Amino acid sequence: MLKHYKELKVWQKSYQLCLAVYQITAGFPKEERYGLTSQMRRSAVSVPSNIAEGYGRKTTADYVRSLYIAYGSNCELETQMLLSGDLGYMERAVVSKIKDEIQQVERMLKALIRTLENKHLNP
Repeated sequence: MLKHYKELKVWQKSYQLCLAVYQITAGFPKEERYGLTSQMRRSAVSVPSNIAEGYGRKTTADYVRSLYIAYGSNCELETQMLLSGDLGYMERAVVSKIKDEIQQVERMLKALIRTLENKHLNP
């Protein structure tokens, strides 16, 4: 049994992804400070934050709901990252690496959601 949300591999992976997004967006054009930079950072922060929040909730249903929010934010981040790449704010190699990391988090979230939903339906 996990004692803390920080032990969750999906939280750890999404936290590292968040750090990477902050580092990458630091090099974005200044005119994007309130545009893509801000939006990507909010999306990236939302993923591990919602995983942590859900872990701290009282019921499994609340936890799953928070994980779905994290999943949506992860999808949002992928869209913003692709747009940033197409606008030339990120090199293709960086886009590819971040896309892979986003997809790993997506798979991990899906698996955790599925596990919790099955546990909830079959206690």
